[in-house]
Amino acid sequence: MTTEREKPTTPADRAGPARRTAKRAMVGRLSWGLADQAVCSMTNFAVGIYVARSLGLAAFGVFSLAWVTYGVVLGVSRGLATDPLVVRFSGVPDANWRSAAASSSGTALGVAVAVCAVCLVAGSALGGRVGPAFACLGVVLPGLLLQDAWRFSFFAAGTGRKAFANDLLGGIALVPAMVLAARAGTVAAFVLAWGAAATVAAGYGCLQSGIRPQPTGARRWLRDQRDLGYRYLVENVGVSGAGQLRAYGLGAIVGFGAVGAVRGAELLLGPFLAVLMGLSLVTVAEAARVLRRAPHRLRTFCLLLGGGQAAAALLWGAALLLVPGRAGELVLGDVWHSASQLIVPATLGVAGASLGVGAAVGLRALAAARRSLRCQLFASLCYVGGGLGGATVAGTVGSAWGVAAATLSASAVWWLQLRSALREHDHPPIPEVRTT
Repeated sequence: MTTEREKPTTPADRAGPARRTAKRAMVGRLSWGLADQAVCSMTNFAVGIYVARSLGLAAFGVFSLAWVTYGVVLGVSRGLATDPLVVRFSGVPDANWRSAAASSSGTALGVAVAVCAVCLVAGSALGGRVGPAFACLGVVLPGLLLQDAWRFSFFAAGTGRKAFANDLLGGIALVPAMVLAARAGTVAAFVLAWGAAATVAAGYGCLQSGIRPQPTGARRWLRDQRDLGYRYLVENVGVSGAGQLRAYGLGAIVGFGAVGAVRGAELLLGPFLAVLMGLSLVTVAEAARVLRRAPHRLRTFCLLLGGGQAAAALLWGAALLLVPGRAGELVLGDVWHSASQLIVPATLGVAGASLGVGAAVGLRALAAARRSLRCQLFASLCYVGGGLGGATVAGTVGSAWGVAAATLSASAVWWLQLRSALREHDHPPIPEVRTT
């Protein structure tokens, strides 16, 4: 006769502790993602504030053009190099991850070198204040893209603490670099300072990982990941390219000051965007893990992610409306007056985008690249159309409201596509049997 104490454990009994361990591990990875993005966003926020206060609204607009151009190049690098890495090499054996990380980071470096040449030529042709800024951006692109590649590589491996250490070092290196740039007092100097700090972080990433990027492996990487990489490339360039087109168009329609005002509003939303971007570092990897372990929970995971982010965006925007004017001027200087008028539409735009992010993460985890590409192209067209159409009708404020309407519309499309992708995953089509 066995006692209760001697009763053998069942699989259900063992599943409870295992599930709790998995949840703790996921919380730990998410925490490192938030901590790392907090460092990056605080760094970007400090750069934006420092440049805005040092150079004024028009020069800040020029710096913002270089910033959004970097965003386009970053989208290319992520689409070809790190997005496939996160989807296919999250939670894999260390040997597989190391090989993939070497090729992925080498691909990022290859993108940087190729675009560097374009920036140098464009900078020489443009001249004025814009030309030197673009030429300097080309010089620092290798460090900027390699730093970003290590971030995603470390999070794919589940070692977010290393990404945090990288970016913390980059933030520390930025302090003396910004001081030197302020003495020069030019947009180009600030671009160089920003990129020099990123290069320090990129070098430390090589030391932490013990991996040397392999640009020679880029061709094989692109070939092996072509089913995802090229679609993610178009998708990412759609996102960042839409922002660039809006910035260039806004500068042409309204002026560089309007570009600075929009960037100022983004800086006001910076702390929330830190949370949003921090989660984006790890949510695709986590969604991929959920899909492998409990596919039926992926929909709930995406709903909680998108809904929670949208609610947080609305709360942060409401808090910004309570900021006294003097406090805003202390932070943004002359940029505050123009940026503060955009708080409500900018908040609604971010909330709409946040809601769509939940569905986008699900599509990435499902490797439904065709569906996510369609959604992103639609969202980008809406973003450019709303932003420039609104600018034509009502200037900077009209552009902000146009973008808000565009992101809310695009969010609905993301969720419709995720619902269809989940149905296909749960009920795959039965192949036809041909009879001879």
